[in-house]
Amino acid sequence: MNAADDPRFAEERGPPLTALRAFESAARHMSFARAAEELGVSPAAVSQHIQALEAYAGQPLFRRLGRRIELTDAGAAARPLLSEAMSLTAQAARVMRLPLRTSRVAVAAPPAFAQKWLAPRLARFQRAHPDTDLWVSAEPGTVDFALADADLAIRFGRGGYVDGHVEFLFSETLAPACVPGLLALAEPAELLGTSLLHDDTLEADPCPGWAVWLAEHGLETSAARRGLRFNQAALAIEAAMAGQGVILARSRLVELDVAAGRLVFPFGEGRRLPLAHGYHMIWPRGRTLSPAVKAFMDWLRWEAAAADAPDIGGGI
Repeated sequence: MNAADDPRFAEERGPPLTALRAFESAARHMSFARAAEELGVSPAAVSQHIQALEAYAGQPLFRRLGRRIELTDAGAAARPLLSEAMSLTAQAARVMRLPLRTSRVAVAAPPAFAQKWLAPRLARFQRAHPDTDLWVSAEPGTVDFALADADLAIRFGRGGYVDGHVEFLFSETLAPACVPGLLALAEPAELLGTSLLHDDTLEADPCPGWAVWLAEHGLETSAARRGLRFNQAALAIEAAMAGQGVILARSRLVELDVAAGRLVFPFGEGRRLPLAHGYHMIWPRGRTLSPAVKAFMDWLRWEAAAADAPDIGGGI
């Protein structure tokens, strides 16, 4: 008997990858037909793969309910593990095709953070590391390291991410900001008669917005329904710097504009609203980091520590 045909040998090497792929796809779509379409095979082939896998498992993985299927307890328990394994397999295949990069760093960051916080500071990194090629990608959503050509990512949120190694960089607050001299704002109540600018990405995260800030200061929240709305934080900040109204700004994103006098926080430090959200550095598990990537991460930690120095205030 050929060793490959020995059942004990088959037990040791596990089920075929094609059967595992068929199961993962069918479990994700809850359809043999859609799995077949995704894998480029016939529904009958998917069904045969599933039957072979069930024979290997010694129990059903799906319940066939006429034209519908559902996972058994065994299938449901195996699905998340297999999905993670498939993701890691795809990532490994992608890494195999990447050229050796010892002096390139690819970082993905939310658009407003990339524009307002990261980009103005990059000259310091370039002066310290002139031989490193730095690629910055403004990514509005979550970066999938198995698909994106990124060495690390910056993410704004509450943390608890499970798709990579995570390191907290710094926290964030919200504060009203406007151009100097726009309005003689002395008390928060005076905002009720002004044009409010809205950063809708706060609601998408979700974070508190104008309604929460006004309520925190004992003010009527109906004013929060008025004003210009923007789906990118940087656009809302630009509108504020153009004198179009008062923005409830993420303080980190406008700190350089405040330092340069383009914007002010009219109510000083005592009116800031702390957020449970913050900025995090994330990098993929199982990937060897090049010296250039490690150097960029160390620089980012240094800049984050510098950003946590006493905040910049301002007044009209």
